Amino acid sequence: MTMYTPEPIPPHMGRPASSTPLRDYLASPHPGTPANYVVLPKSLVEAMPLPWQNAMTQILAEFHQAFEHLDWPEYRVVPSRKEKLVDLDEDQLAEVGYLAEIDVDGELVYRERSGRRVENPEDTEVLVSVLDPIPGDYRNANEDTPPRGFPAQQVGPWS
Repeated sequence: MTMYTPEPIPPHMGRPASSTPLRDYLASPHPGTPANYVVLPKSLVEAMPLPWQNAMTQILAEFHQAFEHLDWPEYRVVPSRKEKLVDLDEDQLAEVGYLAEIDVDGELVYRERSGRRVENPEDTEVLVSVLDPIPGDYRNANEDTPPRGFPAQQVGPWS
């Protein structure tokens, strides 16, 4: 039994119904949606209200059932951020496949792993790994953070 119908979502807030609502939504920039993938941190989806978790479980079960026949690879998700090539240290440059060296004229040049010179390193952005800013146990990390950004009430050590 399917919980969700294949019909387009009805018009909302003056927008016409679409036959590709998910594609339309994901075409706009959102956290965790690079060009070809959707990344949902488990700690965040597990912290959603129970009705949302139930709905997502149903949707994911149908998705996996529909595409379980494919030869799925293992995915490695690495938290990253864009940085300018010129702002990276030697280890970060190596991680993203570049190196910096002083050429015969004493000029600092950046090269790709293949040896090709990067013409505009100050304008070149690359993805560099970072520590994951989303806590692994979102519920515990979020206990003292009130919703919608209201400041937390200061509680004395006596409580």
